[in-house]
Amino acid sequence: MLNRNVETFIGCDKSYAEADFVLFGAPFDSTSSFRPGSRFASKAMRAESFGIETYSPYLDKDLEEIKVFDAGDIELCIGEAKTALDEIESFTDEMLNDKKRPVMLGGEHLVTMAVIRALYKKYPDLHVVHFDAHADLRDDYLGAKLSHATVMHRVWDILGDEKIYQFGIRSGDKSEFLWGKERVSTQKFTFDGLEETVRKLKGKPVYFTLDLDVLDPSVLPGTGTPEAGGVSFIELLSAAKLLEPLNIVGFDMVELSPIYDQSGMSTALACKLLRELLLIF
Repeated sequence: MLNRNVETFIGCDKSYAEADFVLFGAPFDSTSSFRPGSRFASKAMRAESFGIETYSPYLDKDLEEIKVFDAGDIELCIGEAKTALDEIESFTDEMLNDKKRPVMLGGEHLVTMAVIRALYKKYPDLHVVHFDAHADLRDDYLGAKLSHATVMHRVWDILGDEKIYQFGIRSGDKSEFLWGKERVSTQKFTFDGLEETVRKLKGKPVYFTLDLDVLDPSVLPGTGTPEAGGVSFIELLSAAKLLEPLNIVGFDMVELSPIYDQSGMSTALACKLLRELLLIF
């Protein structure tokens, strides 16, 4: 008997009713300041995911053992950031009402703000762990308040002081670092201090946001704003494993731009990393 052709990320084919996690794509990149293209990430990852196995030898776990529903991509209003964010927030509200945990594939980093707005309504003590090359703490970018370059400032607007913990940061305007010094915790270049942060946040609701450009561009060239001096895949995976004790209420992976890596290596890496994150959390 023939069935509908529905492409999901490998191993993420459980029903919505039984799922603990809901995976979805947010294909929006209209504020990308250097190279657009991250809107194509989620579809590329689904297609390429069948190049990896559901089993992780790093964790000795298998995606078949957990319950993930792939909801596909949200249809977003490309070119209108506020409308797109409202649509993502509404979508996230629905799954939170059904006691599901959101897993979002960007898209540019601005989309993170929408999920955090939804989560904050349920978890007023929400904290954020942020891996990235960029601080993203500008109050505006060329006059725009809603930008992938301002997303962490907008998140701070929601959560307030001492709720954002950044790691791997190696790029930003001087004013961003000065502004953030008394408001957020920023670890430049490395994951030093992550274990202490995990101890501090244990028991609190935590959202994890991963901008893939935290990786060195020699490892992942397929991103919109590559920055030299990043971490390796193993360093990133090791850091992510340290987050396992936390109460992760949702997470995302953003800023993969498949079109800038014709080898497909960046997309393959992102797929493998998503597998590991689903199994860790």
